[in-house]
Amino acid sequence: MKTALITGITGQDGSYLAELLLNKGYKVYGIRRRSSQMNYGCSEHLKNDIEFIYADMTDLTSLIHAVEKSRPDEVYNLAAQSFVQTSWEQPILTTEIDGLGVTNLLEAIRLVKPSARFYQASTSEMFGKIQEMPQSEKTPFYPRSPYGVAKLYGHWITINYRESYHMFNCSGILFNHESPRRGLEFVTRKISHTVARIKYKQANELRLGNMDAKRDWGFAGDYVRAMWLMLQQPVPDDYVVATGETHTVREFVDLAFRYVGLNYQDYVIIDPRFLRPARWRY
Repeated sequence: MKTALITGITGQDGSYLAELLLNKGYKVYGIRRRSSQMNYGCSEHLKNDIEFIYADMTDLTSLIHAVEKSRPDEVYNLAAQSFVQTSWEQPILTTEIDGLGVTNLLEAIRLVKPSARFYQASTSEMFGKIQEMPQSEKTPFYPRSPYGVAKLYGHWITINYRESYHMFNCSGILFNHESPRRGLEFVTRKISHTVARIKYKQANELRLGNMDAKRDWGFAGDYVRAMWLMLQQPVPDDYVVATGETHTVREFVDLAFRYVGLNYQDYVIIDPRFLRPARWRY
């Protein structure tokens, strides 16, 4: 039986990945931070099938303990402060978790189980200010948020450990991927949730930022399968995962409102609070 250790297991991707691995017969360990309440997040329905280990991405000692306890064949690092807007409000915290936290986990693996195959959740936000269309594994990075910058550090330290210590490290440069488990702070769920509330007279407006921003949206369940496939290859590498099709936030909003028989122009308000300090060029 293969064993996997997943950080960020209580989030959208972590729960879908845990389901996938359990269905493939893996023993799954999940890292979660200690808190006063037992919150399993998106993995609530799997809590009896996963063995949870208390650890923190900013605490090397706890990560060493987690690797020692799980002795994983595969490690999936999905832990992150993953909300771009929050990264402007908490840039140092974002850097500690999304950047230095990756180094902590890689060190724990190197010291305890260097043969483990490692997946790093990189992101299309590292491309930021677009240098070419379409983006590929060779496209230069130009991150435009503290989140993107921190993730870029995590991406490059993963490559450095692969080349320096001959570890089987892969990075998935994933574009946006959504599901019903997506948090309400993300624009897709913010839109769908608010449209439903407007339909049932529980809200009367939807406040958004840049309606012309373009995104490539896929399904999270497909993307976690791509993560698993990366670690089944004969040699480690880095991969871009996307649908290859972009749509504007405006298109998404229009579709959501039309689905419930409403005109988005009657309800949407552009709020400067939701405009990012550094905006993308398309």
